[in-house]
Amino acid sequence: MPAAFEDKSDEFVETMNSLLKELSGGSDHRGECTIEAAHLVSGVVDADGRHTSQELESWVDALGRKLTPPMILTPTQLRTDDTLGGSAAWLSKPSTMFDLLVKADAHDNQRRSHAYYTHALSVAHATAALDMVPSADEISAIDRFRMMMLGVMDEHAVPRPGQPDAPAQAEVAAGKTPPAVVEVELPPERSIEELLAELDALVGLDHVKAEVRRLTSLLRVQELRAERDLPVIETSKHLVFTGNPGTGKTTVARLLSQIFRALGIVSKGHLVETDRSGLVAGFVGQTASTTKQVMESALGGTLLIDEAYALARGGENDFGLEAVDTIVKFMEDHRDDLSVIAAGYPAEMSELIDTNPGLKSRFTRTVEFPDYDTEELIAIFGLISGSKEYHLDAGGKVELGTIIEAEPRGRGFGNARFVRNVFEAAIGHHALRLAHVEVPTDEQLTTLTADDLQSPERGTAIRP
Repeated sequence: MPAAFEDKSDEFVETMNSLLKELSGGSDHRGECTIEAAHLVSGVVDADGRHTSQELESWVDALGRKLTPPMILTPTQLRTDDTLGGSAAWLSKPSTMFDLLVKADAHDNQRRSHAYYTHALSVAHATAALDMVPSADEISAIDRFRMMMLGVMDEHAVPRPGQPDAPAQAEVAAGKTPPAVVEVELPPERSIEELLAELDALVGLDHVKAEVRRLTSLLRVQELRAERDLPVIETSKHLVFTGNPGTGKTTVARLLSQIFRALGIVSKGHLVETDRSGLVAGFVGQTASTTKQVMESALGGTLLIDEAYALARGGENDFGLEAVDTIVKFMEDHRDDLSVIAAGYPAEMSELIDTNPGLKSRFTRTVEFPDYDTEELIAIFGLISGSKEYHLDAGGKVELGTIIEAEPRGRGFGNARFVRNVFEAAIGHHALRLAHVEVPTDEQLTTLTADDLQSPERGTAIRP
């Protein structure tokens, strides 16, 4: 790994030097770029405060020797002087170099900052990979560093790396998901940055997005170690998603499967959705065959089992337990090319996992999807309506907030599905309202008002 780490550092220095030479008219900036790389590596090493001998020796060999003047010290000397102490703070704000590149991109519509972003993250992950098990603090620090860089790009209106077109963002952010399928076509392969940009564009779900980014970073670090034939810790691809309907579980599952593919962890990157009815048959012996067929259709991607807890609801003689046994065996036999995500309500999912020791040992990571708050649901409504070229007027926004606030937020709250239903009902009322307008204007055809909005469950508009 030290050789791979030095390669990544050298690539960063050479790439940044090339970009700065272009901006400065030909001057050499290797010294400044080496200092930049040293700060970056020091920040990741210091994130957990451990400063291991492997990390410090690699820092000296790859960067310290190339500084002017050279810094050639032993790990003991570096620890005694606390040379890297406090370096983690460097990751929290844009460096002068990154700020310069972003501003230059904003000025001439180039993408130099994308190169910095890509190579800096590569160095950061290679640094974390110096230890066999990267610490949670290092992984979290890398994620914060990434989000800081993206935030600076946003501030200067520089498109993010991998950022999709606006219509695609709107659909995903609104929770739009592909229909359930059994026979699937292989989707086009996409880069990690495209997928993470799509993840970042989702409304709300900050904790969920952070969990996915941390898992992605951990897998990237393990991938770097595996490429160098270094020991790796197997990281489970099987997850439990808990939360109410309409909170984005399917959307995140689809993105996660494609992230797995981009990392080379699965071969296809598709998502297959199912539930108890798709896995359990009505006669003895049929359930195992039915479950196996569904599992086979998900090979190379991700199987999302919605309301998975229902598999354990029928008691000891229920065929659902036969499906669970089949799933556990299939997960073991095909662990290198399959991800399984079991989704449902928190308490019930805990009960399901406890029914089978094989489930408990394989589902080691749980991601909680909270309900959206009112502002987030209004934003989702805006994305849904905007994708269809409708918009709310001021009174409509107030009315929408009232409708959302009046909806009980208990178990089973529909979240994004609820506001989608509100939107679809509003389209019908909007059409009726304009039925007697002989020649409606474009503004009338695209504007939804308070009179168009109703709670789909109640069927009548709610007024303050």
